[in-house]
Amino acid sequence: MRPHDILADGADTTVLGGATVRKGSVAAFLANARTLADPQADAAARAQAQRHIREVLPALRAIGLFEAMQIRDPQLRAWVEAQP
Repeated sequence: MRPHDILADGADTTVLGGATVRKGSVAAFLANARTLADPQADAAARAQAQRHIREVLPALRAIGLFEAMQIRDPQLRAWVEAQP
């Protein structure tokens, strides 16, 4: 499987398992995870990162990200697993 087999060249989204998966979903998750792991991040930045992660979780679950990889940070992993 190659990237264009999942998301055709020129396409920004696809639907997998009933969830819309946008180009950049994994990168956005990682950026927000870094914010949550940053002890210097203020409460507003952390709350925004959590909101953005919640928005992208259905797509990440649909692509099977968490079946193939485990979040190393135990607090972030527990928080993600607790999200509906």
